[in-house]
Amino acid sequence: MKPNLASTDKVIITAAITGGQHGREANPNLPLTAEEQAQDALDCYNAGAAVLHLHVRDEEERNTPEVKYYNESVRLIGEKTPMIRQIGNGIGVRRHEDGSVGFATLEERFNLVDNIDPTPEMSTINAGTFGFKSALGEVVFLHPMSFNVEYLARCKQKGIMGIEIEVYDTSHIANAIALADEGVLSPPLHFSLVLGVGGGAPATPENLIHMVKQLPEGSTWQVVAVGRQHVPTTVMAMAMGGNVRTGLEDTVYYKRGEPVKSNAQLIERVVRLANEIGREPATVEEARAMLLTGY
Repeated sequence: MKPNLASTDKVIITAAITGGQHGREANPNLPLTAEEQAQDALDCYNAGAAVLHLHVRDEEERNTPEVKYYNESVRLIGEKTPMIRQIGNGIGVRRHEDGSVGFATLEERFNLVDNIDPTPEMSTINAGTFGFKSALGEVVFLHPMSFNVEYLARCKQKGIMGIEIEVYDTSHIANAIALADEGVLSPPLHFSLVLGVGGGAPATPENLIHMVKQLPEGSTWQVVAVGRQHVPTTVMAMAMGGNVRTGLEDTVYYKRGEPVKSNAQLIERVVRLANEIGREPATVEEARAMLLTGY
């Protein structure tokens, strides 16, 4: 089975502007309010990004699953830009009132489909459960296949036309293929190969090549490289014909010892590097044609 490699000179660039873990203690330029996120989205769009990957924060700047914050950010981003708005299904790690650390509950994740207004164009699923090593401690990132089946059914009912399948190792790719075999997902499948997260596959060239080889024929894919290997892994993915994601969710340093100034700075770098290897950013309209295919 072979995915699409270098079948287009266009590269879809996703901006992951906030994330679901670190806050301004990691980088003071992280956008947290809906207004800040909407302005960052506009800046990233002007720089060349087509997709906006979204996590939100509350008034205390804490990662939150509360829908009212998503509603405000999704609305303001849509008013400022034509970008594809994509909700991160995992929501993120947070410390609960009793002091424990964990992800949002499965029911809270269902709210991302049932109760966000306006409805975003895309959502994500995580294709497997694993032990996630966060800055707050190791937690179980729970994603039963039965949950994904129900989540996808609700997405279809709400008219969400694009699903990104986040995979952290090759077993997750097998899970996604099983969902396709069962008719829960329909080709073409859109994968996000997440590398460098504690508990998942390290960001190495060998892992990237191996994971791409496991993808079903006709799939599209992007790489999400977290931390120190962000730039080399991103460039390698573009050279292989893949799409890419960048933003303060994935890296808070522009280079060693130099904090990122803005999400747009990261988008501008990816655009420059893409142009150097003969690829150019896909427009929002081109990204819609490739990603919003239904499932």
